[in-house]
Amino acid sequence: MIDKSMFASDNYSGVCPSAWRALEEANQGFGRAYGDDEWTRRACDALRDFFEIDCQVFFVFNGTAGNSLALASLCRSYHSIICHELAHVETDECGASEFFSNGTKVLLVPGAEGKVDLEAVRHTVERRTDIHYPKPKALSLTQSTEVGTVYSPAEMAVVGELAQELELKLHVDGARFANALASLKVAPADITWRVGVDVLTFGGTKNGMPVGEAVVFFDQELAQEFDFRCKQAGQLASKMRFLSAPWAGMLETGVLLDNATHANGMARLLAQLLIRIDGISLVHPVEGNAVFVQLPEALIDALHAAGWHFYTFIGSGHARFMCSWQTDEQDVRTFVTEVDKISRLKKI
Repeated sequence: MIDKSMFASDNYSGVCPSAWRALEEANQGFGRAYGDDEWTRRACDALRDFFEIDCQVFFVFNGTAGNSLALASLCRSYHSIICHELAHVETDECGASEFFSNGTKVLLVPGAEGKVDLEAVRHTVERRTDIHYPKPKALSLTQSTEVGTVYSPAEMAVVGELAQELELKLHVDGARFANALASLKVAPADITWRVGVDVLTFGGTKNGMPVGEAVVFFDQELAQEFDFRCKQAGQLASKMRFLSAPWAGMLETGVLLDNATHANGMARLLAQLLIRIDGISLVHPVEGNAVFVQLPEALIDALHAAGWHFYTFIGSGHARFMCSWQTDEQDVRTFVTEVDKISRLKKI
């Protein structure tokens, strides 16, 4: 029987077998605490190989901690962070960036398809330079974006050039970074440090891990004393190997990108089938594992009444359906069949 909440979020999926096996292997015997263990070393080395650079890597429990602590490392309290008006940093992290940076202000810019408008970024930086204005210090992007679109390497290069020109540090919220990579089919370096990204919050939870994100500093100077930030924020895991082992297991086997590729493929299939139903239209391009569609209000109500769980307040405010490593083709077809059936029954 299909779980009627499975398309609500990729967070609803379970732990993928590769991550589970790594945890089981890490659970054999004893291991050093606080990251001084073999699994954490392997995971850090695997990420360095993945990005083709000697980067500094830290593991935290969740994306909010990763984003807010990373941004706090880029800014002082009188600085400001520029991000898209739909960014998770602004809409879904309960002011964590401001809290952990001791008051750094978040400044919002618009932009089509979830991507920051670069002229708006420039205007936000240059409109005032006096001492009364919170000095812009960091630009935070989301990759893939809150509406499921993806910044191409060319787009990232332009962003990186602008950030350098405006003397902004560049942070990427990569909760679904693996999905962006799978979509673009490029080297991870091509959309990170090679185009000017200073720090990436790399999401693992949404891609098959039980818990844990990696904060990857490509500019190692910015990572100075970041371990102290993690400790103070309650993000230094004593049994760190259980945060890091899934990263080692999934990177060393290639499963991390395989999972993202599968999730993206299921999202494309879901979109293709949904828009064949009268009254349903696609709102944003499907480039990652998210599908945003315009549904008649009566259909939304009928689907909720039938037990289907999905969100209509995230991103652009339309119905959002997410696919994950665990979504299979039959799940997609079963759901679409019921959507079509309810639509016809209710004569929507």
